Amino acid sequence: MDYLLTGALGLALAACSGFRVFVPLLAASLAYHTGLLHPSSGFAWLGSWVAVSALGTATVLEILGYYFPVVDNVLDTITTPASFIAGTVLMTASLPDLDPVVRWGLGVLVGGSTAGIIQTGTTLLRAGSTVGTAGLGNPVLATVENTLAVLGTVLALLLPLLAAGLGLILVLYIATRLRRWRQRLRGRKPAPVT
Repeated sequence: MDYLLTGALGLALAACSGFRVFVPLLAASLAYHTGLLHPSSGFAWLGSWVAVSALGTATVLEILGYYFPVVDNVLDTITTPASFIAGTVLMTASLPDLDPVVRWGLGVLVGGSTAGIIQTGTTLLRAGSTVGTAGLGNPVLATVENTLAVLGTVLALLLPLLAAGLGLILVLYIATRLRRWRQRLRGRKPAPVT
């Protein structure tokens, strides 16, 4: 049962890092610092005061940065690879003592890819909003993403199995939408050249 709960916690936090990279990292750091959760071996640094203060600062800057036009699109280019790394770290840190190859493998394959898929979906949504609304709709998206990151993280800490299930549903939905979008792009025929 420990593996199921800790795996669900890691998956749920990784999914939330697809919305905001630093919100779930800060929550995990605070949980490790206060002793609410215990990180797997090698991740005790995540509960240090230095990590808490650095992640707290990064969280505030990331949340605020998404409310400024142009800055939000620049942040998307930075947070896309960062979300993959954060998802990997969150998944790996939550898993109990397993063989390091298995822990890191699960961290990359499950945590990193979950965060990456969600981040890719939000990046494409923001790009569409930038084009469609000249950036005026982006603060609304930022508010929705911030809310999902915070509520999802709280839910992950309180009810990891439910949060992981919701995260998987979201990943499947985004992956399906991305696949359909790509198929539509392939199905378009170029206009004849005259």
